[in-house]
Amino acid sequence: MFRWFVGLGIDDPVWVPTVFTKNRDRLLSTEMSRKVMTAILAHREVAPLLSDEHFSVDGTLVKAWASMKSFQPKPMSTPPDDEGPGDLPGPDTASDNQAEQTQSETIPMPRPARQNRNPEVDFRGERRSNATHASTTDPEARLYKKSPGTGAMLCFIGHALMENRNGLIVQGDLTQADGHAERRAALNMIHRHSPGSTRRLTLGADKGFDAAEFVADLRQSCVTPHVAQKSRHSAIDGRTTRHEGYALSIKHRKRIEEAFGWAKTVGGMAQTVYRGVERVRSRFILTMAANNLARLPRLLAA
Repeated sequence: MFRWFVGLGIDDPVWVPTVFTKNRDRLLSTEMSRKVMTAILAHREVAPLLSDEHFSVDGTLVKAWASMKSFQPKPMSTPPDDEGPGDLPGPDTASDNQAEQTQSETIPMPRPARQNRNPEVDFRGERRSNATHASTTDPEARLYKKSPGTGAMLCFIGHALMENRNGLIVQGDLTQADGHAERRAALNMIHRHSPGSTRRLTLGADKGFDAAEFVADLRQSCVTPHVAQKSRHSAIDGRTTRHEGYALSIKHRKRIEEAFGWAKTVGGMAQTVYRGVERVRSRFILTMAANNLARLPRLLAA
């Protein structure tokens, strides 16, 4: 089965492990993952299934491969020495230092007490933030929670851009977790998918994208912001909500959660097994492409 899957004949030599690991590292890159997704969407039977005008965007948390116990305080910079460059130690001081050094070398080194590999740690009352702490396992992971009332965890944010006709993912990305990452990624993905487009596009999103600056950037880019309105201080007004297409975008944008659910339950992206933004991003984009492949047989048969 392995030979059939990779295209080897029954008598062909199998690759040595070094060749396999080198090709695996070449595959786990953002550029290669995006090429795979682009090749799938550009297929002559798949391209007619895509909408080129109406899109939706959202983000989801991807738990990092690091425990909360690895979230340790950052090393503080040591203060400079008070001695100036002209305060050189005298001969008496040098002899004393040599005597102390000789004496210290004769003292046997104390043996540290054996510690448990997984000690109990109580975080109660300790204030931790990304400004003062960092993970020793994956320094690029960030402590973040997406909604109030939920626990914070070390994670990344995966982003996806979906076309609204059949719910296929056309762009994917992954960034460090912060409050503005989803809006920045949404602008980058819509510009990457339709660079310099002069057609009026629509972009559906949830209330987390209802920010005046983000809405203004979309309108400047010839994109109509079909963003769900906040109950107070919304940047979406009647010139957008009065159209019938706004209600359709709000309805169809929820289908992007199906791709996120598949990626976490089937694709293994509930918690990544890689470390670092680059490798986790490439895996996330490949998982989004695999989600498209899993849905294509039913769409093509319809």
